[in-house]
Amino acid sequence: MHQRTGLDRPPIVLTFLVGTVFCAATWSQAAPPSKPNVLIIYTDDQGFGDVSYLNRDAKFKTPNLDRLAKEGIAFTNGHSSDSVCTPSRYGLLTGRYAWRTHLKRGVFGAEKECLIKDGRMTLASMLKAAGYDTAMVGKWHLGMDFPGTHGERDWTKPTLNMPLDHGFDYFYGVPASLNFGVLAWFNGRNVITPPTRFTGKKPNARHVDYRIMPPYNDQPKPGFSLEVADDFIDNQCLTRFTDQAIEWMRSRQTEDPKPFFLYLPYTSPHYPVCPLPKFHGQGNAGGYGEFVIETDYHVGRILDFLDKQNLADETLVVFTSDNGPEKSWEQRIKSFQHDSRGGFRGGKRSIYEGGHRVPFLLRWPAGIRQPGRKVDSPIGQVDLFATLADILEIAIPDDAAEDSQSFAAIFGDPDVRLARRPLINHGNGTGPFQYSVTSGSWKLVLGEEESEHRLFNLKVDRTESQNLAGQHPEKVRELVDSINNIILDGRTTEGVSQPNDTGYWKELVWISPEKYQDEVSVELAK
Repeated sequence: MHQRTGLDRPPIVLTFLVGTVFCAATWSQAAPPSKPNVLIIYTDDQGFGDVSYLNRDAKFKTPNLDRLAKEGIAFTNGHSSDSVCTPSRYGLLTGRYAWRTHLKRGVFGAEKECLIKDGRMTLASMLKAAGYDTAMVGKWHLGMDFPGTHGERDWTKPTLNMPLDHGFDYFYGVPASLNFGVLAWFNGRNVITPPTRFTGKKPNARHVDYRIMPPYNDQPKPGFSLEVADDFIDNQCLTRFTDQAIEWMRSRQTEDPKPFFLYLPYTSPHYPVCPLPKFHGQGNAGGYGEFVIETDYHVGRILDFLDKQNLADETLVVFTSDNGPEKSWEQRIKSFQHDSRGGFRGGKRSIYEGGHRVPFLLRWPAGIRQPGRKVDSPIGQVDLFATLADILEIAIPDDAAEDSQSFAAIFGDPDVRLARRPLINHGNGTGPFQYSVTSGSWKLVLGEEESEHRLFNLKVDRTESQNLAGQHPEKVRELVDSINNIILDGRTTEGVSQPNDTGYWKELVWISPEKYQDEVSVELAK
């Protein structure tokens, strides 16, 4: 058993114990709560440039997200672990890269065996074991087992292999992205209204995508086979999720409340872009801007609730997104001069920064010294697992959170230097360039041959336009060795080597199957 730290010196600088305070030499503020409430707000396809605090040229304002940054820390080099939905959610909840599982590319539909294996520790199960009440409200998208088959369901029976089986005490939400069907409001294992009708994608007057709204059909037909409930409509998701999240938090406020963990993954601004009418005409980036403005509004409702209940100081709020913006970012630049990518290269599915460098804001009034800081040290969403374990002094087993490294030190010591081990990102586009490794300011995008590798210095080239591989062959070799070790060892952090869930996979274009097998055998034999 061991803990992971992001410090470049002994971790005693930031120690959390009941009844203790931070080292007086570095912080005289009273000790933060030993068990803060934890609230993770996770948006869907929101780019780095879709937060006005991070993008001075944004064509709309996000005052509530800006408030989080001003009252906490804005990590300007924060990354989702993938550039699409399902694998990023896996990485967030498990502290492990999803490409170690059998999901090597793409995303799940609504109905699939859950990507999180039974028995694997999650943020929810770890915090539940530490005495937390745990809840998830919103979009799951990691696989569920529905009763029956398409068109022949028995909705009187419970849904299995879902959030309640992976550490959450409470679940209200939807199974996946709205284009995959089984569109109904789930409360626990059961739907409120059975999705016995059928629908398809309908024209959207406010965006280039589609809508999911009545009227619905009694029978499926080509192009209209998505299972849907009579009371489901796409533009109700944000309101319902926020209402349920607030109600669940309110229900926890007893005379002797336990700390809570709430995971709140919104469906916005992912397609369908469907802002409520009250937001129409706001901002200067069309329907998409209106949808982000509505999202910010609901974040404000959450923050207002925490204020009114005197919970703000003792609640660690994390706001981030599962990947960069959908392809319509190109149209917004042309039509509105709004860059959802924040000036980075690429967007959703891309291995370049625009695909996975995302908004990453944290606020914890009782636990963050000198709020209002921007931190440019690279961190990943996979690191939230070890960070929370560090705060709570929970020892992580060797077979959990294998790619998670704590950045908790930065909360109490503004001068600490985070020295993260190399960070791996994964793309989901076409072609061979699907993996990258970043160490400090250096990023290597892996090609099939050594001559195809692409090396960038992000400190001076945030648009990744200058390939320096030919000028720095020693750095290329160093980074190739780093990513190979992380892949073959089954972990990023120190500890006992762990197996990946599969053998060699074809996307490892720069490693031969023979080398993979030989090296894995050596690592696991250590």
